[in-house]
Amino acid sequence: MFELICKGWSWDSDLQIIHADVRLELDGEVVIDEPLCIDVGLPAMLYSIRHDVEPHRWADAKEWQRMPFFCCGCGDPECRGYSFRVRHDEPGMLQLTELEEREQGEARELGTYQVPVAVYREQVHAVAQQYVEFIEGLDYRPYFSDTVKVVKELLAKG
Repeated sequence: MFELICKGWSWDSDLQIIHADVRLELDGEVVIDEPLCIDVGLPAMLYSIRHDVEPHRWADAKEWQRMPFFCCGCGDPECRGYSFRVRHDEPGMLQLTELEEREQGEARELGTYQVPVAVYREQVHAVAQQYVEFIEGLDYRPYFSDTVKVVKELLAKG
């Protein structure tokens, strides 16, 4: 089971980030249930629908494919992030592994889940569509300047 819900969207104009109340449930386990920044990792999460991803939360913004899917919204890059490795090993399924990244050394695996790609795609697309609708009309300048463009391109690819 995979259930991703984002609601209570807000925009921090000073930090130029988009927050939402994120709830992620995997195989009956609530993995995330808190307000988080969603725009930093949204391009990487959309990309993971079709591609394997290996996160690195300290990567440069140009390496958007490597960002944690969700992170603390305070603006401090050292704060909590929810990083996931995605592998497409079986047709129609993906393996989602939650990681605790460490700046020095190997990431620690916290949990691994099998998710049907169709279910994952549907729910990630729904969040991305909410994001696109939410930012309309905002004077929004994200850290990765091409965030909106990349999100829209990946949404269009399906």
